[in-house]
Amino acid sequence: MLRKMGEAVARVARKVNETVESGSDTLDLAECKLVSFPIGIYKVLRNVTDQIHLITLANNELKSLTSKFMTTFCQLRGNFLHRLPNEVSTLQHLKAIDLSRNQFHDFPEQLTTLPALENINLEENEIVDVPVEKLAAMPALHLINLRFNPLNAEVRVIAPPLIKFDMLMSPEGARPPPP
Repeated sequence: MLRKMGEAVARVARKVNETVESGSDTLDLAECKLVSFPIGIYKVLRNVTDQIHLITLANNELKSLTSKFMTTFCQLRGNFLHRLPNEVSTLQHLKAIDLSRNQFHDFPEQLTTLPALENINLEENEIVDVPVEKLAAMPALHLINLRFNPLNAEVRVIAPPLIKFDMLMSPEGARPPPP
């Protein structure tokens, strides 16, 4: 077991070092068996965090992230996240956020307070209801991807055209009417 843990730590260290050395804007920590975000990464990346625009944490076992993570990195995908910290509302210049393939049951309403947010990807979550009025009031919003969520029929009917839905059949057997 210790050997496997050591291998996982070495994999994370190698990926972080590659990002720093190459000056890449992407940190790929996919499939690193993370259950939490290693605090030591902040120290290693302290001089390049402004350059990192995408961090991929796909196929890890993360359940939540700290507010420090949310204020440092803005793109998340493929974990077990079910909520965002309130501090996400401080990301006033955030333009895109990818929270696809997580376990959100509720739409993260903190996102509706972000004036520069243009794209929200919440594909493949468990979201049933969406704050349509708040989303419609977002000045910069262009696209919300809610495909493969069990959205209620009312949301599908009244939602603005910027929301992309999955093509699931409604309970009556017909496709939902276009938004």
